[in-house]
Amino acid sequence: MVHCRLVLGRRQLGVNAVPHFVKGMMGEEFPNVTGNAPVRNSVAGFLGLLLTALIVYWADLADHPWAGAASIGLGGLSMAIFHGLGGAHRLNTALGLPNPPRQWHASA
Repeated sequence: MVHCRLVLGRRQLGVNAVPHFVKGMMGEEFPNVTGNAPVRNSVAGFLGLLLTALIVYWADLADHPWAGAASIGLGGLSMAIFHGLGGAHRLNTALGLPNPPRQWHASA
């Protein structure tokens, strides 16, 4: 069970690190508890990906492939829903931090 929790946490961390890293590399602001600046997001994304790799190594997914796959799927889905519903913006608001402008895409 510890392996499942590690992998679930790793997947959430890894999925969450990607938009921070990408937005930072593109020079765009993105909600981040350390500040919305691109450099802060790049660093946060890089560290998140690094920690993800270390946890994957430690969790030893080869011994628990089905539990690992289920945890990866659930972790990815939970972070996709969190970001899709604007969770990062709401979290910044709750913490009293500024939010970058949110871009809304027109539906087709």
